Amino acid sequence: MNPTLYYIHDPMCSWCWGFSNTLEELLGSLPKHIKVKRLLGGLAADSDVPMPVSMQQQIKSNWQRIEDTIPGVKFNFDFWEKAIPRRSTYPACRAVIAARQQGDKYDLFMTKAIQRAYYQEARNPSNNSTLITLSQELRLSVARFEKDFFSEQVENELIKEIAKARELYAESFPNLVLEFNNKTFTIHLNYTDSQSMLNEINYRLQSK
Repeated sequence: MNPTLYYIHDPMCSWCWGFSNTLEELLGSLPKHIKVKRLLGGLAADSDVPMPVSMQQQIKSNWQRIEDTIPGVKFNFDFWEKAIPRRSTYPACRAVIAARQQGDKYDLFMTKAIQRAYYQEARNPSNNSTLITLSQELRLSVARFEKDFFSEQVENELIKEIAKARELYAESFPNLVLEFNNKTFTIHLNYTDSQSMLNEINYRLQSK
């Protein structure tokens, strides 16, 4: 069986946004026989409760840290003035799964759309209305997207993917796990250098 590289993420995970360009470089350099599987880890369950100020400050501080750590990554801090933040990322995860129903490529497209809306345009992807608008902007069938988004099938798929992430011991995001010869290996992340991760993957593949 060919090896599988799992990328475990959440579309509203700020470090996943910071990692996105380096991840793209890594995936573009992988040996062709490695299968890549994207999994939604589910960062924060559904909630209608406004985010406490202390948590807002913590996340804003995290954004600043990412900007200071990863060259070229920028956040739009207007979000914290324009939106009513909630600690709720499951809706965004469901949106990715619902988009995927209209073609595998829309998994990545919706993830990028959510990240753009959240981190650059100060829009709130915790709101269902934002996610439905994004489906329209991606030129998906909005009627089908809405039907899938609120469906039991999508909810069950999210639960399944979260369970798989836990099975892989991916409890923080982003996360990379290589599955090969009935073994799993957590790949050490490097947010600025894809080559180090590629070297580690190749080393694991050679260690049969």
